[in-house]
Amino acid sequence: MNAGQKPLFVIQSRYNRWMNHKLYTVCEGVPNEQRKRDMGAFFRSIHGTLNHLLLGDRLWMGRFTGTEFPVESLDQELYGEFDALWQARTDTDEAICAWIDSLEETHLNRIIAFKAVVTQQTHRFRLADALLHFFHHQTHHRGQVTTLLSQLGLDFGTTDMMWMPGIEIRGDGDSVNHTMPAGTVP
Repeated sequence: MNAGQKPLFVIQSRYNRWMNHKLYTVCEGVPNEQRKRDMGAFFRSIHGTLNHLLLGDRLWMGRFTGTEFPVESLDQELYGEFDALWQARTDTDEAICAWIDSLEETHLNRIIAFKAVVTQQTHRFRLADALLHFFHHQTHHRGQVTTLLSQLGLDFGTTDMMWMPGIEIRGDGDSVNHTMPAGTVP
């Protein structure tokens, strides 16, 4: 029997929250000037990349929910202080998980339309396809953060979704996977 697409997005929302928590925990130990130093990444620094991830997530969530999140550019700084950025990240991850949990399978075929920041054109996508992009975008830029942290000699642990707590099937065939309560990490 086909369980539908929603469980995959639930797992992705949990993975997103888990990885963000892991990376922010490591980044907390990086001095502010080093976190903000231009290291040649697309969004220059660790802070700039973390900021872009939050901005992108809020921009997409606005598109998904019909609550516009206006931005001037994709590198616009939302929070200059790391603690404020981390709190906003945590709040946004909880909102993402709650929103994904609230979706019905039929919602995934809904068409969303929005004006893109880069092209200034209106684009239309099926919600499921936009969600795939949303989660891939997060993984892409978190990969940049892990590269920057590696350059600083910092260990952030495993990033493989398969090792996220709660996803593996137990010996009895039950899974602890995507039904973790909101507010827990993953």
